[in-house]
Amino acid sequence: MKLNPLMQGIETHHDTKPFVLFIFGVTGDLTRRKLMPAMYNLYRKGFLTRFRIVGFARRPWSTEYFREQGMQMLEGQPGSADLKQQFIASLEYLQSTFEDPAGYERIESFCDGFRHRLFYLSTPPASYQEIITQLGKHGYGDNPRGFSRIIIEKPFGRDLASARELNQLLSRYFSEPQIFRIDHYLGKETVQNIMMLRFGNAIFEPLWNRHHIDHVQITVGESLGVGTRANYYDKSGALRDMVQNHLFQLLSLTAMEPPSSLTAEGVRGEKVKVLQALRPITYKDVNQYTVRARYTAGFSEGEAAPGYLDEDGVPPDSTTETYTALELYLDTWRWSGVPFFLRTGKRLARKVTEIAVHFKTPPLSLFTPDLPEQAQNVLVIRIQPGEGITLHMNAKIPGHENAMRPVNMDFSYGSSFGIPAPEAYERLILDAILGEATLYTRRDEIEAGWKFVTRILSGWEKMETPVVGYPAGSTGPELAKLMIGRHNRRWRKL
Repeated sequence: MKLNPLMQGIETHHDTKPFVLFIFGVTGDLTRRKLMPAMYNLYRKGFLTRFRIVGFARRPWSTEYFREQGMQMLEGQPGSADLKQQFIASLEYLQSTFEDPAGYERIESFCDGFRHRLFYLSTPPASYQEIITQLGKHGYGDNPRGFSRIIIEKPFGRDLASARELNQLLSRYFSEPQIFRIDHYLGKETVQNIMMLRFGNAIFEPLWNRHHIDHVQITVGESLGVGTRANYYDKSGALRDMVQNHLFQLLSLTAMEPPSSLTAEGVRGEKVKVLQALRPITYKDVNQYTVRARYTAGFSEGEAAPGYLDEDGVPPDSTTETYTALELYLDTWRWSGVPFFLRTGKRLARKVTEIAVHFKTPPLSLFTPDLPEQAQNVLVIRIQPGEGITLHMNAKIPGHENAMRPVNMDFSYGSSFGIPAPEAYERLILDAILGEATLYTRRDEIEAGWKFVTRILSGWEKMETPVVGYPAGSTGPELAKLMIGRHNRRWRKL
């Protein structure tokens, strides 16, 4: 087997203690698409040795039927049939409603021979309170024989008040080190690489400030519509669904100060300071610094696409936004006066997640490029698709004339390391098993994000901010282009 020289010396194995993982809502789509493949691949790669996975759900399944479903969930995954059967043998099923105390009393019987346990809430948020309360009342937050941890999916609340209420409920039965609030964006390799790019390379960090950076663009674009999630999405919208968690995570990692250490508390402590430093957008300013929009009928990926209001399950009088753009400022010494432009939306021209750091132009223009943008260096961190990093710079065009054009220096994870990046859930679940919370969100970070977003939501309601339209398959609403255009800047092409 030929070894990749870039992988030599890298630790690729961690020993895990024997544990039981309880997945609440195991019959749902998340288990099928993400959780079961992630657990299997951790097993296949040797990270898991002795473990048990217990599905907890309402459906009248048996353990045998659950194992049959588990095999179907592993279709297309690497590995032999025998290896998959070995993994599937670890599956058990506990049938119960989330409200029935008898179901929780049976949990202990599935822990026979295992001292450590994790509880994964893969359910609609409406079930969180009941499950947490039942786990707490049955004493599963206390485990003197080993660790007891709880993993919670987003959305974590829908505003500041509900997030605080959920945090207070959790803290009644679990301590903060036991609580793992998951945001799968933090499991992506390129997101984790942001800190290494900044703090592990002397060429970038000295320039990472208001003196050298003109502005930053953070984009999370989706080409698909709401699909089958209309019922959930219409109660949420782009601001709640994407900005409060995913985009704020990218913002925090981009703008944070160097942590004193790479411990969970060191990193998360610096991240929350970024959100606390965001300049508040008052209700009088929401129409200047924010844009809300929804897609109308158009063409997406070569096919006719309906408008949001024509999607199945969307109320005809809905005022939910499927796109939002924000102009943000951080009141810190490093970032004073530097605008951060955030945008996210559905049914856009293509699927893309990236951070684009636009550096200032040279103080004296010795050369005259055809376009002003050509003199501006841009560092693009690609989260998806094609995880990697590109530096846009200028170089002389060969020939007798003193002319230049933009060129790229490009790094790709796939081609450089020769192996595919692990799925985000693999890394996050493994970290929860190991008790490593760096890539999980802390209580104060959740509440700081919701505090900022709730102010915008209130401002939209108070100012009756309109929901403008943009054609499906486009780059977004004209109003967003006008917002960034006020500063003689333009959004990067989608």
